[in-house]
Amino acid sequence: MVKEFDSIICNEDYKNDEKYKYLDQKVFNDLVAFIHEFSGDAQNTDALNFMKISCRRNVGDVVSIKNYVGLIQMKNGFQIEVLPKLSFGEREDEGNTRTKKVFLKMLCSLKDFPSKVFHDASLNVERMNLYELFINLYLQEVRQLVKRGLKSTYVEQEDNLRYYKGKLLVSQHVRANLAHRERFYVAFEEFHPNMPENRLVKATLVKLQNLTSSAENAKEIRQLLTAFEQVEVSTNYEKDFTKTVRNRSTEDYVMLMQWSKVFLMNKSFTTFSGAAASRALLFSMETVYESYVAQKLKKIMVPAGWDISCQEKRYYLFHEPRYQFALKPDIVMRKDGRTVVLDTKWKRLYNKDRDNYGISQADMYQMYAYSKKYQTPEIWLLYPINDEMRGHAPIKFESGDETTVNLHFVDVDKIEDSLQELKDKIEQLKR
Repeated sequence: MVKEFDSIICNEDYKNDEKYKYLDQKVFNDLVAFIHEFSGDAQNTDALNFMKISCRRNVGDVVSIKNYVGLIQMKNGFQIEVLPKLSFGEREDEGNTRTKKVFLKMLCSLKDFPSKVFHDASLNVERMNLYELFINLYLQEVRQLVKRGLKSTYVEQEDNLRYYKGKLLVSQHVRANLAHRERFYVAFEEFHPNMPENRLVKATLVKLQNLTSSAENAKEIRQLLTAFEQVEVSTNYEKDFTKTVRNRSTEDYVMLMQWSKVFLMNKSFTTFSGAAASRALLFSMETVYESYVAQKLKKIMVPAGWDISCQEKRYYLFHEPRYQFALKPDIVMRKDGRTVVLDTKWKRLYNKDRDNYGISQADMYQMYAYSKKYQTPEIWLLYPINDEMRGHAPIKFESGDETTVNLHFVDVDKIEDSLQELKDKIEQLKR
C-alpha cells in the first residue's frame, strides 16, 4: 500500500527511510514496465502523466504517484493499492481504515460508481483491500438486482420437441429425426432470463469467484449464482456488450454493465491502453474531489435558495474570429441577482506567504478571468485541508479592480460541517 505523492524505491539501503516506500527489485521493475506499457495517444491517458519516473543521487530510480488513486495489478498478480493522502488532524487512522471509508464516500459521488447500495457499515474496510471492496460493492448491486428479480426477454431458442412450435428448421429436422417422426426440430422465441445483461453478470460473478481472496465475498458470490441457474455464462463479452440495451426495463443493469466491463475486460474509469494481463482501476482525485464537493454543496446551498450549476460552459475568453477558449468553472451559484464562482483544486498548500502558499499563477489567472466574464467579485478556491494549513487565518486576495479570491479549506472527513462553514462565510459577505 502506498499513498498519493509517495516516492517508491527499490534501494535496500533506504528500506526503512520514512520518506520512501520500498519494493523489491523485481516488483519495482514490473511497476516501471507497467508505466511504460500504459502509454497514451490522442484518445488514451498516458500513465507517465501521473506516475513520474526519476533518479535521485544515492537513492537510484524513484517512482512517484500523484493525482490518481486506486489499484494497480501487474502481470504477476502483485497489487499496489494507492490511497489518497487525507488529513484527520490529531485523530489516528490505524490501518488506513478512515482513509478508505472517506475515499469510498468520495467515489460514490461519481456517476460511474455503484453508490445506490453503498453502506460503509456493511463493508469490512479493515480486512479488505480496495479491490476486494470494489468486488463487495458490485456484489451488493447484484444482490439488489436479485431482490427485485432478474429481467427476462424473448430469447431465440432451438430444440427438438415432441410438439410443433415456432418455425421448423428443415435441414436440422431431417438430420435429427429420420427415426423420430414424432419430433420437430424448431426455432422459437421464449420469454427467458438468458439475456445478454444476465449472461454478463453471471460471467462477472464466475470470474470474481476465482479472483477474490475474501471468504465473505466468495460466500456472497456462491449465494448469488444460485439466482442465475437458468442463465448461461457469457463466452463472448464484446458481442454480448453490444447486444445490451438501455430502456425502462433494463435500468437496473446500467451500473452493473459498467462495472462488469471493468472486471471482465480489464477496463478502467481512466482511459488506458495496455496489455490485458495488467489492470489499473484508478481514479483522478481532482475529478473525485470536484464531484464530491459539488454533490455535498448542492445539499447545503439549494435548500437555502441558491441555484447551482456545475461545469457551466456559458462564456468564452474570445469571441472573434470565433468563440474560443471556453471557461468552465467547477461550480457557479446564483441567488437574488448575486453570482458566486467556486473552483475546486486537489492540491496541498503550505504555510509560506512569500510563496503564495503554493497557489499556481495559472490558477489565479483563471480565477481573474472567471470574475471578469461572470461580472462578479466573489471568487472562491476550495482546497483540501492538510495538517500544515489546519486552523490558518482566513486567506484572500484583492485585485484592486473588484475581484476578490477567497480560499476555503475543505475537510473531506467532515465535509458537511466544512461546507456549512463555507455557506456561512458566503452569506455573511452580503451583510
